[in-house]
Amino acid sequence: MLAGKRIVLGVSGGIAAYKAVDVCRRLVDLGAHVVPVMTRGAERFLGRATLSALASEPVQTSLWDGPTPIPHTRLGQQCDLLVVAPATARVIAAYAVGLSTDLLTNTLLATKSPVLVCPAMHTEMWEHPAVVANIATLRNRGVHIVEPAVGRLAGGDIGAGRLAEPADIVAAAVTVLTSGGSLAGLKVLVTAGGTREPIDAVRVIANRSSGKQGYAVAAEAAARGADVVLVSTVELPAPPGVRVEAVETAAQMHAAVEAHADADVIVMAAAVADFRPAAAAAGKIKKGAGLPAIVLEPAVDILSGLGQAKPAGQTLVGFAAETTDLVANATAKLSAKRLDLVVANDVSSPGVGFGHDTNEVVLVRPDRDPMTIGRRDKRDVAVSVLDAVVELRHPTNP
Repeated sequence: MLAGKRIVLGVSGGIAAYKAVDVCRRLVDLGAHVVPVMTRGAERFLGRATLSALASEPVQTSLWDGPTPIPHTRLGQQCDLLVVAPATARVIAAYAVGLSTDLLTNTLLATKSPVLVCPAMHTEMWEHPAVVANIATLRNRGVHIVEPAVGRLAGGDIGAGRLAEPADIVAAAVTVLTSGGSLAGLKVLVTAGGTREPIDAVRVIANRSSGKQGYAVAAEAAARGADVVLVSTVELPAPPGVRVEAVETAAQMHAAVEAHADADVIVMAAAVADFRPAAAAAGKIKKGAGLPAIVLEPAVDILSGLGQAKPAGQTLVGFAAETTDLVANATAKLSAKRLDLVVANDVSSPGVGFGHDTNEVVLVRPDRDPMTIGRRDKRDVAVSVLDAVVELRHPTNP
């Protein structure tokens, strides 16, 4: 499966370094050429001889002692993927701020290839605001993160921070290497955030959408080689390689979407208002003026219009934020709006949907049974959504 792929396996100094042996073995068994790089801290937990015996080349640890004068440049330029397992808080921080302190961090900064970071640390460290911010920074740059598991940690503690299992790390590496260009050459339009409909010069009718899921989809689409336009109502950092067009109201979003309606793939992740005030006051409505009569009218149904005019070959994805009858409502939306895929989530569930970094969704399409994607980071949900898009465009089981 990975024949011909060159993978740099970085191992940093944590008790979970022993799992890197199994990661290395599994990658080699899949045909990959694995080049191990260990930090000085990693050598306190794992001997070089063990990893060297299983890898495709001997372990490298130094910027200075090898035959190549600039080993980090050679490693970074020649690899198809760089995996760091385990990734300690120190290595994550150095990578996030661009600090080169050893061969591994130099190689991370010297590569333009995909990077897969697999954190492992105690729960208190994993949840520290600095680590959370560094992980968010790396995600925004397109780095793939394999979330740590919940389980037994060093010292007998139980909690989040345990290195993901080697099989899961290798599966993530396979996904990155085999689907990284699956949208190459395609134009992808993504919408994100909740629209805001003015009542007066100060007040708006809005919703709770943070835009995080739409941004995750846009970032993943760009990582897969697509030309991505993101129409957004929120002010989040633009994902690498993504063009952002800022809008506020449903009408503005409609105009922006219509300008890109020829896209090969459209993912309408935005929460567009169903209703808007029929007339917005020019100034601020003063409290002393009495209770205003706000007359609502339907806002433009962007998704329905796209479905009615969908050209041949286009893949159209809608989102459904529900609180009851999740699959039934998503199925009805799929049919009524002529969609290829609906991503439905129950926003009444804790940790799901609006404002959260995690999501739990059901993928509903005409030709398959609904598929539940369990709770995970929104970037990982984006991976599942775009995997489904690729399958729709290139069916493996006609």
